[in-house]
Amino acid sequence: MSIRLIVIDDQTLVRQGIISLLQLDAEIEVVAQAGDGSEVVTLVQQFQPDLLLMDIRMPQVSGIDALHLLQQAGLRVPVLMLTTFDDHQQVLTAMLAGARGYLLKDVALDVLLQAIRTVAAGGSLLQPALTDRILQARQGAATPQDTETLSPKELEVLRLLAAGFSNREIAASVFKSEGTVKNQVSAILSKLGVRDRTKAVLKAIDLGLLH
Repeated sequence: MSIRLIVIDDQTLVRQGIISLLQLDAEIEVVAQAGDGSEVVTLVQQFQPDLLLMDIRMPQVSGIDALHLLQQAGLRVPVLMLTTFDDHQQVLTAMLAGARGYLLKDVALDVLLQAIRTVAAGGSLLQPALTDRILQARQGAATPQDTETLSPKELEVLRLLAAGFSNREIAASVFKSEGTVKNQVSAILSKLGVRDRTKAVLKAIDLGLLH
């Protein structure tokens, strides 16, 4: 069975080049394409793809904005972000917005194909170079001994935060009230010594809490 794929990238030559390469694989079918994220909801609803391959920085509706549009529409198609920008903050933003994978555009074709199969099958991945960049950006960060220990339930909530879940979605996943989850998130931020979710995920990655 083929993997049905939608490709979204504002650079026409890049998009067409990626599609041409993907079409060399008999197991991958590119069912639609677009130049920005404005059509993402319509395309996903119309073509029901197994995976969305999308650039992160586009001039009209960015990949991050498109991820939010998918969330708002209740569409949970796996998304693999592809970009030329080695930016650790963008990696975290994409993770929090629901992306399942993130690769640089200079990645080898066989690595891209494997990433597509992994994410389409329900897995997730980050290119090792990007993970290293995240960790390097946290030079001088606290060690595990510098933070209070998170409970198993708080760790579960933290992992859902890293996957981009809202408080309401987390509550549904862990069978708790939204108010309880809100309190747990506040406790997590306090224990990690950070002020917002993005910084919590960044610190959790540095401390190895999300491995």
